[in-house]
Amino acid sequence: MTGEIRTDYDCEAIGFPAERWGEAVFKIEDEEIVVELSVEEKVIVSIMAGEGAIWKGTLEGLKQLLRGEIKAR
Repeated sequence: MTGEIRTDYDCEAIGFPAERWGEAVFKIEDEEIVVELSVEEKVIVSIMAGEGAIWKGTLEGLKQLLRGEIKAR
């Protein structure tokens, strides 16, 4: 697995090696939004805002969330 982060300033960081997990962290004032991917046994996606996860599930579950078929916690 490799990771990639891009911004609207045409800045990007690519090719970060990862064996089991990776995350992108975005800070807004004193708050953090984190997107984490784990590929240990199956692909798990977690989206966190502040201290707690607002959604965690499989890639298929993420697709369902984005289509509005399921709701975040």
